[in-house]
Amino acid sequence: MAWTIKQMSLLVAFLGILSFIFGVIAENKKPANGTPIPGKDVVICKYPSDPSVVLGYLSVAFLILSSVAGFFSLFYSYKGKYVPHSVLFQSKSFLVFFNIAFFTAGLAAALLLWPTVTEHLHLTRNVHHNLATDCPTAKTGLLGGGAFVSLDSALFWLVALMLADNAREDHFDEVEKQGSHPEYQVKV
Repeated sequence: MAWTIKQMSLLVAFLGILSFIFGVIAENKKPANGTPIPGKDVVICKYPSDPSVVLGYLSVAFLILSSVAGFFSLFYSYKGKYVPHSVLFQSKSFLVFFNIAFFTAGLAAALLLWPTVTEHLHLTRNVHHNLATDCPTAKTGLLGGGAFVSLDSALFWLVALMLADNAREDHFDEVEKQGSHPEYQVKV
């Protein structure tokens, strides 16, 4: 199946929005803390059933899919026309947004994974030998912040895709100009 730039941009945006939605819902569903149940020399933390861990992992998965689709969309040969990577990276604005998209994807992954893994560890390692434990949960606000950065990442991939499309059109205009004017033709 041949992809178009419009289809790729819709795919990147859709996956980024799903990552954002799952991250925000995970933040809203995360419990404030668990209930300590004292035992003999231990405290067992009972946490309410919540989908925040699953939603956090889903948010990370859709962030990764959005980033992979965004990266793939930049270098895909649309309509069978290949553009060398060096042509794209000659554009300073493309290079800047490409690096920002990578950075925000990594930051979003860190902000989403840190509380998700921490929450997962709190749920699975719920027996504490410290009798004064208050059954903590993951830090509040990180999942929501990661969700917003995930959405930002998808938007930066889309901006980079628009800049890559402009660089691609300029490259093909230049190639066409070289082919139609004798002074631009390469002599062999």
